[in-house]
Amino acid sequence: MSDINNFLATVPTGLWIDGTSTTALEGGSFPVYNPATGAVLAEVADAAPKDALRALDSAHAAQAEWAATPPRARSEILHRAWEILIERTEDFALLMTLEMGKALGESRGELNYGAEFLRWFSEEAVRIQGRYTDAPNGTGRILVTKEPVGPCLAITPWNFPLAMGTRKIGPALAAGCTMIVKPSEDTPLTMLLLAQVLADAGLPAGVLSVLPTSRSAALSGELISDQRLRKVTFTGSTRVGSVLIGQSAAHVQRTSMELGGNAPFIVFDDADLDAAVDGAMAAKMRNGGEACTAANRLFVHNSVRAEFTARLTARIAAMKVGPGYETSTDIGPLINAKQRDAVADLVADAVAAGARVETGGAPIDGPGFFFAPTVLTDVPDSARITREEIFGPVAPIYGFDTEEEAIALANNTEYGLASYFYTQNLDRAFRVARALQAGMVGVNRGVISDPAAPFGGVKASGLGSEGGTEGVEEYLSTKYVAFTQ
Repeated sequence: MSDINNFLATVPTGLWIDGTSTTALEGGSFPVYNPATGAVLAEVADAAPKDALRALDSAHAAQAEWAATPPRARSEILHRAWEILIERTEDFALLMTLEMGKALGESRGELNYGAEFLRWFSEEAVRIQGRYTDAPNGTGRILVTKEPVGPCLAITPWNFPLAMGTRKIGPALAAGCTMIVKPSEDTPLTMLLLAQVLADAGLPAGVLSVLPTSRSAALSGELISDQRLRKVTFTGSTRVGSVLIGQSAAHVQRTSMELGGNAPFIVFDDADLDAAVDGAMAAKMRNGGEACTAANRLFVHNSVRAEFTARLTARIAAMKVGPGYETSTDIGPLINAKQRDAVADLVADAVAAGARVETGGAPIDGPGFFFAPTVLTDVPDSARITREEIFGPVAPIYGFDTEEEAIALANNTEYGLASYFYTQNLDRAFRVARALQAGMVGVNRGVISDPAAPFGGVKASGLGSEGGTEGVEEYLSTKYVAFTQ
C-alpha cells in the first residue's frame, strides 16, 4: 500500500491551467474514492465557474498561435505524448484501476487503445486537406480550406477515464484547436496525469486545461454561455447531452455527442456458438458492463437458445470478482454505490416481472461497490431492463424465431449506438448489417472500437463521429474563397 501511496503522491491534484497544476480560486477540493474499498484515494481541487473563465481566457489567448503552429509540429507533440503513455503503461493502468475499478488487464487494454488516438491523430494532423479547382462556369476558381473551429469544451465520463479524453483531445489538437476538459468527478486523476504527459511532450501552455469539479452543471454552463467557446463535445447520458445541445444553441456552437446505448447482440441459428459466446463475453462483460457499447439485450434463436444460455452462464458464473489490482480478478467493482444500486434495481424489477436468475442477481456484501455477474432469462418485455441502459455486469437473454423478428426487436429502442450479430451466412451478414439502426455494427465480433474507425451513433445515441478520418473533421470549419480568373 505504501508503494501505491507513493505513486499517488506524484499525480497532479490541482486544476491544470496554463500548463501547470494550480489551486482553485475558491480553494475548495473534493474526494476521489477507490470503488473497491470506498476509501478516499486523493483530494482534488474543485473548479468553480471563475476557474472555468480562467481556463477559457488561457485557451482563447493560445488559440491563434496554436492554429498557426505547423501541422508537423502539432503531429510530433501528439506522437511524443503517445510514446510517453506507452512508456508509462503500468502507471496509468494502476491509476485507472484505483479510481475506476476495472481489472488491471482491462486498464492496460484501455491504455493501449486510448494512447492510439494520439498516434492516429498525430498522423491525421498532416493530412488535413482542402481543394482548389476551376469553377464549372469558367468565371473563376474555387479554393476550399479547413480551419480549426476554435476553443473547445470536452466533457468526459468515468468509465474510460483515459480513452474518452484522448479520443477528443487528439483530433482537437491535430486540427489546431485549444481545449478545456472537464473530467468526471469520479475519475479526474487519470486526466490530470495525461495533462502532465502532454506538457512533457511539448504542448504549449494554454492549449489544454483540465478542470475537475463537483459543480459540473455550473462550470459547463459558464463556459457554454461565453461566445468565445466554439465547440462542445460530450460523452455521457442522452438526458445530459440534450441539455448541452440546448445550451449550445444560444451561440450556435458546434456539438458532437456520444450518448447512451442499448446494444442488441443477435445470435442466429447458423452462428458458430463458441465464437458467439466469446463475443458475448467481450461485448457484455468488458469493463464490467460499464460501457455505452455494452451488449444490453441478447437475442438468441430459439433453436440454440438453451445451449447458448448454458455456455454463457457457465462462463459468467466462473468470473472472479474482486479489486481490480488483484491479479486473479476478472471483474472489478462498479464505480460507486449509486451505480451499484441502479443495477440492483433493474435486476429486481425484471425478477418481479417474471425473469429468472441463472447466476448472480445481487450485490456482493463487503466493502466496495460490487455486483455479482448475472444472467437473466425469461425477461418480459415490460421489464425496465429491456429499455434502459444497464451499465453493469448483467446479461438478459431473449428468444426469437425469424430474422425479421430479430431485426425488429433489435431496432425497438430509442438508441442506436452499437449492434452485434453472429451468423455464418454472408448474404444474411450484409442484409442484417444494413437493416440494423445503429452507427456501428459488429459482424461476428464482440469488440468493435478502433481508433482508425468512426465511433458514433444515430437516434438518441448522439451526433457526429469520433475516431477515424472523420474524427478530425468535427474540429474543422470549411472556408470557401472565390478567386477571379
